[in-house]
Amino acid sequence: MHKTGPRPSPAMLRNPVHFLSLGFGSGLSPIAPGTAGTLAAIPLYLLLAKLDLVAYLVVTLSLFAIGVYLCELTSRELGGQDHPAIVWDEIVGYLITMMGVPPKIEWLVAGFLLFRLFDILKPWPIRVLDRSIKGGLGIMLDDVLAGIFAALILQCFFKFII
Repeated sequence: MHKTGPRPSPAMLRNPVHFLSLGFGSGLSPIAPGTAGTLAAIPLYLLLAKLDLVAYLVVTLSLFAIGVYLCELTSRELGGQDHPAIVWDEIVGYLITMMGVPPKIEWLVAGFLLFRLFDILKPWPIRVLDRSIKGGLGIMLDDVLAGIFAALILQCFFKFII
């Protein structure tokens, strides 16, 4: 569950751990940092979309594992909570959403909207994970699950509708 806390200083971006966990600075947005973090994921997705599905999966899983560490350290620095400025989880969640989807504008937008919907509303079991697992793993897992939910819907459209 995102809680407010002290506003992170832009000076935190000098530390590579915080630079990444704060979404290359996008998490410092005063308005909707999670949305800004998801937008920051789009260029990374466009780069990764050139990979075959197995390589994309390996990179995404690696970014998840790294994210647990990054988010844990930055969370401690910001008071030990899932601070809204920590958006590495949104980046990985969006990459999960877009797995196996063509890099076309309509898919970018649909994936963005679906991921944000699940991340913001946190339906069951996302809400349960968000409230019960703490630390870097907890920060990452609710967005991973939101990404999986969004990906399932996107894949249904991709495979069965289009």
